[in-house]
Amino acid sequence: MNRRLGLAAVLAALTAPMLMPTDAAAQRRQQMPSRSDLGEKPATPIPPQEKNFPLGAAWSVVSLNGKPVSDRRATLQVDNNLRGTGFGGCNTFSASAYPLRQQGFAVGPIALTKRTCDKGLVDFERSFLTVLRTVKNWDLVNGKLVLKGGAGEVTLDRAL
Repeated sequence: MNRRLGLAAVLAALTAPMLMPTDAAAQRRQQMPSRSDLGEKPATPIPPQEKNFPLGAAWSVVSLNGKPVSDRRATLQVDNNLRGTGFGGCNTFSASAYPLRQQGFAVGPIALTKRTCDKGLVDFERSFLTVLRTVKNWDLVNGKLVLKGGAGEVTLDRAL
């Protein structure tokens, strides 16, 4: 029996190195270092930066529903008290104007003077104020203020 145990021990001693990985095999199986092991910081997505509505700036309408406006004059200014005021082409107006998160925008009921103007000016003013009243979103594109809503879109440029 001693001889069998001795033979088993010799066989185990001879086969053990064959079963153990060589240095090259061990290196192949070694895990690749992570970015943090290499001192690199993992890439983190950069969230889009929230734009700030330009309170206190005066704006003039340059296009209404995609059509350039050169023969009409309309303006808008939203002050720090969130009061929107301006000129619609015939009458002056005022309303509550609220810039919201994610570039949302809300305009309350519009108070309007009652001047009498020709039909072309009245129609333009009605279109402008309808778009203004239904605005849902705003954006600054190439220095111009773009207001979009259910009734259309108005683009305004900085006024003096």
